[in-house]
Amino acid sequence: MTLLGHDQYCDELLRQTDLFRAALAGADLTATVPTCPEWTLGELSRHVGRAQRWAETIVRTKATEAVPPGQVPDSEGPADDAPEAMDAWLASGATRLAATLRAAGPDAVVWTWAADRRAGFWARRMVHETAVHRADAALTAGVPFDVAAETAADTIDEWLEILAFAQASGDPDVAGLRGAGRSIHLHATDTAGAEWLIEFGDDGFTWRRGHEKATVALRGPLADVLQVFYRRLPPGSDRVEVLGDRELLDFWLERASF
Repeated sequence: MTLLGHDQYCDELLRQTDLFRAALAGADLTATVPTCPEWTLGELSRHVGRAQRWAETIVRTKATEAVPPGQVPDSEGPADDAPEAMDAWLASGATRLAATLRAAGPDAVVWTWAADRRAGFWARRMVHETAVHRADAALTAGVPFDVAAETAADTIDEWLEILAFAQASGDPDVAGLRGAGRSIHLHATDTAGAEWLIEFGDDGFTWRRGHEKATVALRGPLADVLQVFYRRLPPGSDRVEVLGDRELLDFWLERASF
């Protein structure tokens, strides 16, 4: 695993937000998001904008504990019937967050919900938060979704790190990801080196990059493997191939949440 540089994360945050905004262009913001059915497309957009503003407030104030939502400036967001205002609100939030992250630098000590208590955590987290929700927006709006290979691979790395953290923290769903002798192989067919092996043990799971035979393999283009792994695309999609014990992949997807 190789992390992107801090400035690269800041650049990518702006790029992913621009692509998210592009997916919204001309879309009905009152439409239900199939992959997040409790939200409209407008509510999804407000979630992304609020998350970015929350992270910006944490880094800017060098918070030592979680910032209450009521203390985050400009977090309300426009209504679903104001698409132009929504576009501007999303753009301004991302611009502000990227500038704050650059000014702070990756090693500034701030509160996070993970073990990594640095501003760099939020740069990486907000890139992937925005990219995955862009997949939600693209599906809802009926437009294509793709993501640069380096970013997509890092998104999978980070999700596995988050799940390992949840496992160590005693999350009950993730704690169920155990059972020695079983394994999952993720294999991107369009990107050299984008392969992962998840191995189950009696006490939980471990993961690493690599190509090995496994109990079940998920194969396909990297963007599609990413979407299946984040439960944005069903494993039965004709865009991916599942080889081996499909029930094990379903077992993982049912419990791999945080």
